[in-house]
Amino acid sequence: MYIYNVTVNIDDSVHDEWITWMQETHIPDVINTGLFISNRFCKVMVDEESGTTYSIQYLIKDLETFKLYEEMYAPTLQAEHTAKFEGKFVAFRTMLKLEREFFPIEEE
Repeated sequence: MYIYNVTVNIDDSVHDEWITWMQETHIPDVINTGLFISNRFCKVMVDEESGTTYSIQYLIKDLETFKLYEEMYAPTLQAEHTAKFEGKFVAFRTMLKLEREFFPIEEE
């Protein structure tokens, strides 16, 4: 399994609009490609000079499926984001390989 991580610092002037758009439009559009298993929307807890940073994480089964996403969907979805919030955000993307998950041990 892999995690496609998109980290975005969003300007305070469009913060609330961006949150709504991400949760109601963009993330559902990404998930509706049918290529991702699940996603997480996380606020990065750091003190910042400006803006607020978020990590949007999408779980995907393999790199081949991710390459399909990159070729077929990413350019359009990223262009929509840029057109709507141009000059108001900084983003970078990373791919993480999920090596292992640990779960809490349940007490008897």
